[in-house]
Amino acid sequence: MMTSAIIKLVSTKSEDIDSIAKQICEIAKTSSIKSRGPIPLPTHRISQTVRKSPCGSGSHTYEKWEMRIHKRLIIIEGDESALRQVMRLKVPDTVQIEIGLAG
Repeated sequence: MMTSAIIKLVSTKSEDIDSIAKQICEIAKTSSIKSRGPIPLPTHRISQTVRKSPCGSGSHTYEKWEMRIHKRLIIIEGDESALRQVMRLKVPDTVQIEIGLAG
């Protein structure tokens, strides 16, 4: 039975997310199933400005910290065996995967 799976990848490291997306696309090619992606979604930037001096006295100098959250979307139309191969992938701790099934 053919089902459609929407795979959403979220990570703070772009190298890790791109390597996992490449592996998923290779599984789709070897299984000869239709796939779309990886579709890059907008990068979410979280920035925080803090004072360098912990006590509050001294010069007013600030540091800026920024964290970027990268997202990719892959749509696979295939059977259960292809989805099982995707679920068996070794995923780094920095990457989160959400798999949604559509009929």
